[in-house]
Amino acid sequence: MTRKILIRDLTLRDGQQSAFATRMNQSQVDRVLPYYKDANFYAMEVWGGAVPDSVMRFLNENPWDRLEKIHRAVGGVSKLTALSRGRNLYGYAPYPDEIIDGFFKNAVDSGLNIMRIFDALNDVDNIKSSVASIKKYEGMADCAVCYTIDPKYDETPSPENKKRGLFSFLSGKWEMAHSSHKPIFTDEYFLNKAKEMLALGADMITIKDMSGLIPPSRVATLIPLFKEQLKVPVDFHTHCTPGFGLGAVLAAIIHGADIVDTVIWNFAGGPAAPAIELIYIFCKKLGVELDVNMEAVAKINEKLFDIRKELEAYDAVKQFPKPFNPLTDTLPSEIEREFDLAIEAVNRNNEAALLDACHAIHDYFNFPKPDERIKEAEIPGGMYTNMVAQLKQVNSLDILPEAMKLIPSVRLDAGLPPLVTPTSQIVGVQAVSSALNLKNGRPKYANPSNQFVSLVKGEYGKTPVPVNPEFRLQIAGTREETPYDTSVYKRQENPVLEEYGGVLLAKDEKEDLLLELFPTVAANYLKGQRQEEWKKAQAENHLLGDDGDELVGESILQTTGSGMTQGAEVVDPQEKVIPTESHRGYDIMCPMPGNILKVSVKEGDRVERGDIIFVLEAMKMENDIPSEVSGTVGHIFVNRGDTVNEGMPLAEII
Repeated sequence: MTRKILIRDLTLRDGQQSAFATRMNQSQVDRVLPYYKDANFYAMEVWGGAVPDSVMRFLNENPWDRLEKIHRAVGGVSKLTALSRGRNLYGYAPYPDEIIDGFFKNAVDSGLNIMRIFDALNDVDNIKSSVASIKKYEGMADCAVCYTIDPKYDETPSPENKKRGLFSFLSGKWEMAHSSHKPIFTDEYFLNKAKEMLALGADMITIKDMSGLIPPSRVATLIPLFKEQLKVPVDFHTHCTPGFGLGAVLAAIIHGADIVDTVIWNFAGGPAAPAIELIYIFCKKLGVELDVNMEAVAKINEKLFDIRKELEAYDAVKQFPKPFNPLTDTLPSEIEREFDLAIEAVNRNNEAALLDACHAIHDYFNFPKPDERIKEAEIPGGMYTNMVAQLKQVNSLDILPEAMKLIPSVRLDAGLPPLVTPTSQIVGVQAVSSALNLKNGRPKYANPSNQFVSLVKGEYGKTPVPVNPEFRLQIAGTREETPYDTSVYKRQENPVLEEYGGVLLAKDEKEDLLLELFPTVAANYLKGQRQEEWKKAQAENHLLGDDGDELVGESILQTTGSGMTQGAEVVDPQEKVIPTESHRGYDIMCPMPGNILKVSVKEGDRVERGDIIFVLEAMKMENDIPSEVSGTVGHIFVNRGDTVNEGMPLAEII
């Protein structure tokens, strides 16, 4: 009986997210969908991850529409899959069960078949609600074990660490003790997590290697172990950034994986997963059936070539692979030989030879070379690029090496979480912040983000190793691990928009869920939708002037964005005059670039030194901005949702 391998195509979600910052718009997606219906993939990952946020934030599109349009076009030929972060779904805080349940109900109603569910700490308790909900609505629970590795520690403690003592930050002794500690992330660790997920009702298990750090030799031990111990399909997911990807997927196929994740040629390789076209060649040589219509894949790839050119501004590598169609193009004999050598190397457990052959194949087709920085740092590629972007924002790119060196210690301080969204961002941002603090003579953890505090406190769940109680006291004000209490969760406000005819900001359950999961982004998006609907209704009723503004006596009231109106004068929120210095009191200045997530005071309020007056979203983290003096709020210069720069005055205290 011929063995079959199933393919989950990642092109429209993880592929474009990894390579093009999730900027494919609906019209671009629509151009490839007719061919996807013919391609016969087992599954297509099309939603979740960064898609719901990005299509609202950057494309002004509705995430639910994206899923529903793909569902209508593909028509059930392939299962539609998405990615979610357990109890966090797509945010940075745990949600109560009622929101999780409502989300899954609407996702399945919109066409979702499989939800890949993971937790950034591999805390299985955090995925219980999601597994129960997806199965309740007759979807499949794909539970993912996040692959990670034990970090490398510097065996030579810095003078700064030596001075701090055993339990402050990371002392030299604490660091060296853990550098020689027995490994945490063993094959047994991952298997036990998978067994716990299976006990919850997982329909399949994915080994999720979000960083591309799993070498083929580790695949060769993990896949057989999972297949022996777990009686559900096993999926393998990885990326190509550090150079292991193609060899790791080949090893997964040979060692018994049921499903592997791939991307179509022009979106594949580099930060994304391996190309299905290369997997097709390997499977032909192995006598493994790949039940995919490669003619349809070639047609999709033709469209992707043009789409990639349109996405040039967001292209992470700006390096197109050499055009290739495995159905019509002949491989040179020396490259044909590299495919054979790779298969032989897997069968001989010769990892070095396998990687040499796979790198030669990638080089021939002009796929990106392994990123040695990511390989050495042992962190996700997206985490690295985010750290670079953050340091560029504050003109401190020179301290990147120091920030990178701090990652292992910050990660260990926080309980050794796997580095996957959101923990990769939490640890990465804190490493950047700590490097800046040390550079400027401040304590390493002088200004932890709200999310880092929550992680250390225990609100994200149980970490792989316990957080030191003294460190938790220093960061979170308590020695005791404190889980997040979802009973205190407050639903987002759904205000009435009087300026648009008295309608609610979110008009139905799906929009209300967007508001819960993406408060700032969804509020801006939905306000724009209500504005457009109001304008259309006014036009139909002949109540609008030629310029699209409502005529009210002698005044014109501008209705765009959050612009303020004062008689006939239109004030654009982007052109507000913000004083560079206060003439009466003390200005609270913005410490870093970001967006105002919350304004906690009103003009005229009395505040004491240390009171939180703003919450700033910066580098995807929330940061409390306290008042530095006691007094009365004289003037607030910003509104919720405003983009602010470092050094900009936020409020005046008099």
